[in-house]
Amino acid sequence: MSSAPAFPPGTGVAPMSEVARISGLAFMQGIRDGRFPQAPLTALLGFGLTEVENGSAVFAGLPSAAYYNPIGTVHGGWSGVLLDSCMGCAVHSTVSAGEGFTTLEYKVNCVRAITEQTGPVRAEGTVTSRGRRIATAEGRLVDGAGKVLALGSTTCLIFPIGA
Repeated sequence: MSSAPAFPPGTGVAPMSEVARISGLAFMQGIRDGRFPQAPLTALLGFGLTEVENGSAVFAGLPSAAYYNPIGTVHGGWSGVLLDSCMGCAVHSTVSAGEGFTTLEYKVNCVRAITEQTGPVRAEGTVTSRGRRIATAEGRLVDGAGKVLALGSTTCLIFPIGA
């Protein structure tokens, strides 16, 4: 493990020059280990990267009443953010140094209501196909008992990035 300083949640983003010089997996491992900052959005929405391997990424989150819609359940957009994050980071874990990715599209199916009583959740993303320029991934948002709360799929574009 590096002796680089840990970044508290929401403190910024890693410099593109640093991101471009290492593999996506090394970058994602650096986020998980605190060598690079989590995205500022994670502090705002109560989730963070907890696990990453080549082709997979897991985020853990805690639903809150602060994310409720007018009918008293967590807004579906919260599930969408967690699923977009786990699926996109699963794809990012497969890129080489000098490559990046962006989400072209994603789809979310919310299958169970989420409330603050749901407790901690996991968003698990897995790459299903990886080509030279296009990758696809699937995601599952599950509660502590493993019940599926939402499902997702994504298509991402892989492209060169400069240092």
